[in-house]
Amino acid sequence: MTALQPYPNLECEAVLEAARSACQRVAPAWPLDRSIAVNPLWERRGQPWSVVAEQLWRRGGCRLTLEPEDYRQAWAAGRIAERHLAAALAERGLDLSPARLVALLDGPDAPGGLPLLEDQDEDAGGQPRWPELIVNQIGQFCAAWFDEAQADWHPDRRASLYGAWRDSLVHDRGLGILCRLPDLSERIRELPDEPEAALLRATAQLGLAAEMLEDWFDALLLRSLGWASWCAYRRWQARMAGADDETLLHLLAIRAAWECVVDDGQRGPGSRWSRWTQAWQGARAAVPSEAWQALQCWQRADELAWQEQLFTRLAQGGAKVADGPAPLARLYFCIDVRSERLRRCLERVRPDIETSGFAGFFGLPIAYQPLGTDAVWPQLPGLLAPQLTVADSCGDPQRDRRLVRSRRQRLARADGWRLFQRLPASAFSLVESLGLGYAGALLGKHFRLAPAAPGPHLAGLSARQARALNPSLDALPVEQRIDLAARVLTVMGLTLDFPPLVVLLGHGSQSTNNPQAAGLDCGACCGRSGEINARLLAALLNEPEVRQGLGGRGIAIPASCHFIAGLHNTLTDEVELFGREQVPAPLVPSLQDLEQALAEAGARVRCERAPSLGLAHLAEAPEALRRALHRRARDWSETRPEWGLANNAAFIAAPRARTRGLDLDGRAFLHDYQWRRDGDGRVLELIMTAPMVVAHWINLQYFASTTDNRHFGSGNKVLHNVVGGRIGVFEGNGGDLRIGLAQQSVHDGQRWMHTPLRLVVVIEAPRAMIDAVIERSAVVRDLVDNQWLHLFRLEGESARLERRSAAGWQPHADPGWRG
Repeated sequence: MTALQPYPNLECEAVLEAARSACQRVAPAWPLDRSIAVNPLWERRGQPWSVVAEQLWRRGGCRLTLEPEDYRQAWAAGRIAERHLAAALAERGLDLSPARLVALLDGPDAPGGLPLLEDQDEDAGGQPRWPELIVNQIGQFCAAWFDEAQADWHPDRRASLYGAWRDSLVHDRGLGILCRLPDLSERIRELPDEPEAALLRATAQLGLAAEMLEDWFDALLLRSLGWASWCAYRRWQARMAGADDETLLHLLAIRAAWECVVDDGQRGPGSRWSRWTQAWQGARAAVPSEAWQALQCWQRADELAWQEQLFTRLAQGGAKVADGPAPLARLYFCIDVRSERLRRCLERVRPDIETSGFAGFFGLPIAYQPLGTDAVWPQLPGLLAPQLTVADSCGDPQRDRRLVRSRRQRLARADGWRLFQRLPASAFSLVESLGLGYAGALLGKHFRLAPAAPGPHLAGLSARQARALNPSLDALPVEQRIDLAARVLTVMGLTLDFPPLVVLLGHGSQSTNNPQAAGLDCGACCGRSGEINARLLAALLNEPEVRQGLGGRGIAIPASCHFIAGLHNTLTDEVELFGREQVPAPLVPSLQDLEQALAEAGARVRCERAPSLGLAHLAEAPEALRRALHRRARDWSETRPEWGLANNAAFIAAPRARTRGLDLDGRAFLHDYQWRRDGDGRVLELIMTAPMVVAHWINLQYFASTTDNRHFGSGNKVLHNVVGGRIGVFEGNGGDLRIGLAQQSVHDGQRWMHTPLRLVVVIEAPRAMIDAVIERSAVVRDLVDNQWLHLFRLEGESARLERRSAAGWQPHADPGWRG
């Protein structure tokens, strides 16, 4: 191990272990084309929430609370009351009064964050300072290195990320002038060739003691968290495939190597190194101020206030469904919080309609390859790996081949056009070359006259061709199709009492000129709409051979029952049903009644949402409101097409009877679950280890993007530039890769549209069943015991609640709760 020989007094293995541990604490960030919500703190879940909050404040200056002014407003509005503050203080064991907490909102708070050597920069004389220069250099290099779809030139990738970075700077003559280091190339050339050796070199050169390593490596990665998160995504994908990826360690080595480059070698009093070590020791010894502690209490009080509202509503009980004939239809919605409003309104419009909630990928472990393309998109949560790939077909192989040729020709022409468009200053020359027709298209976009672009899975197809295609599982042997259908129906709880119409509703959004559009689609479908999954499952459950096989397994679907797929457009709250022509004639009147009910329910939801979209003046004009939302979908300057999952706060796994008729403000993920039908608890385990965890990821992405958009969000959407075609976005033309949500996704310009609260999970099931899942799943145990979410169980007609913590179950005693 020759790389370790120059540092005989260094505990080399301990250094490398600390470096790898720091890399393990970085959560992945998915690319734009399959963007899913991710808890950016996911890999820290093994520690208590309060410990992580302080750790991030100390090391990176990150905050997991709102600003004092936000809590002052909540206090003035009565959202947070004195009883909530008192309960929060009791939980934290602080010897303060609620009055003192109010007073501390006006007090100063020292910023956190550990200093790096690069921060000890003298007056730069108008030139970029070291922190800015380093972040930009790493950002631009990584953008070129990782790009696969956008740039026309790439660095030599035969070397490693670290090796290519080192080589590029050795030959870069301009950067040395910009950073006032004429000997920059020589300093870079002196760096080791390998990333592990670079980490050891930096540790030895800067004189880092063993107790400093964890903090130092963490602080380095928090400075380039965006690209670190992209490297963590590559690692995540590699591990899903049974391999590994150490690119993140290379990025850490680059970060550490820059500290060596910045070091001028001076060690005397007043030197840069001396100033840094003094600042470092002071920052490490700093104790969170009383004002910082007060903000943690205010944040917890805000959570208690929301819990009080939620539990009061649950205690009221859901609406009773009168006994009568079989329901008109049962609709299975994704548990996405945007479904709560439509489910509630639909049940009010037609009480003989039943709705249920289930994860929007409908249990299908698939990836999807659109016909005639090389694209393969996962259609399931990012926690899972696809087990099979499905494709489109019109049922005629010869016609499929003609469609492939036609589509590829169209896509080839489109690719050439996009290449031309992205060349510098090409917009006007493009109009000159293509004529006034393209100028008209630009005007159409500007005045929102152009039709909305089709979804990416329909690109290159005419409307007629698209209608002819259907995703197909025909390549799967019939016995395996029966197995798949049986598993899905069992987990859905749909094994008896089939209504005449069962509707499987995926969901998706619609917007223009929006790099983060996938984040508004279905998180359970890896940032895609749920259309493909819904159509596949409906077709599967209508197959005579599959139904016959299911009957042999005790799941008897009556001949009078028909499955139909649909798509809920969450921007317009319109529902499109597919395969209407295949509905048996006796069910057509029921289908027409259902469509009328969906249209009326959608109008009610649009009216309910109008004020939050700045369209309150159209709330009493349903058709004008609908048209306004359609224009919003086509508006290429719209930064807030919809609010997505903003203000999500609860996950409820219980029979619909618990929540039917309750107005939950579009804030709850509703997963239908009946524990009496789950004898071995396996369905509950699936719910708690998959949908609940996905809901937690969504919740923490919105939480962190709101409390600290600088670290965990993507800044101003107006300034976004796409990196690598699909990797992510820069805010402006450089800096670090941005992760999380844009400011416009959580703030309307005047107020927060998302209140950052840890997820409240409410499950109706016996203690023993829930405890068994916690015992078997380390992930769930971490989330519950370390208070990354708040878990409650619900039972009895009076909706009694118990809370689960690391100490076990305790009767719930929320301040002011009247249950």
